[in-house]
Amino acid sequence: MTAVKLIMSWDIRPGREEDYFEFHIRRFVPALEGLGLSLSEAWLTVYGEQPRMMAEAKMSTLAKAQRIIQSTEWEDLGFQLQDFVENFHFKVIPAQGGFQL
Repeated sequence: MTAVKLIMSWDIRPGREEDYFEFHIRRFVPALEGLGLSLSEAWLTVYGEQPRMMAEAKMSTLAKAQRIIQSTEWEDLGFQLQDFVENFHFKVIPAQGGFQL
């Protein structure tokens, strides 16, 4: 059984910062937890050419990650998120210690 990380990145739409952070706290994080994900790391880029936000969630198996990202709940959450962000990307990678891109 090999643990994996779901790495997500996105940029907040200009002028939507306040709405985004409200959505993030009240809906996004609880929805992720409802899917069985628990955010383990999150980063806000304040300088440079990286996405504005990056977050990761750890899962015990690749099969669990695939079930989540193929679910209608994940798809619905992505549609809701698009109101507040652009350039949303995610990937599933083998978990290693520390920061991973």
